[in-house]
Amino acid sequence: MRKYETIFILHPELSEDDIKTVTTKAQDVISSYKGECIRMDDWGIRKLAYPIKKSARGRYYYLRFDGDSALIAELERRLRLDDKVLRYQSVNITDLPERTAPEKKVELTDAVTEETVEETSAAEEAAE
Repeated sequence: MRKYETIFILHPELSEDDIKTVTTKAQDVISSYKGECIRMDDWGIRKLAYPIKKSARGRYYYLRFDGDSALIAELERRLRLDDKVLRYQSVNITDLPERTAPEKKVELTDAVTEETVEETSAAEEAAE
């Protein structure tokens, strides 16, 4: 199976029920073609670079899944036919390396700095 990610843009004025139907349809297509939905994120309403169907804004959704080419063809066909979807794009990410989250720097707590000060003062007393 190959790894894919699809981003689709919905009309921003849609109700929660309409949004739920579009996202469940996408997940149903993936499950019916024996794919595995890894992640579905709502990126919220954002300004578009240019108006699409007289809309200056759109609600972005990110979908990450595993599947085959038949799954992609059917998913894109259903997104194309749905009037609620402004745009969509699917990308094969099978050969791309996995992104790891950047490591966060750990801030030193006061307890660590107090221990260091105590060790330094004890070493100075021993030297005297």
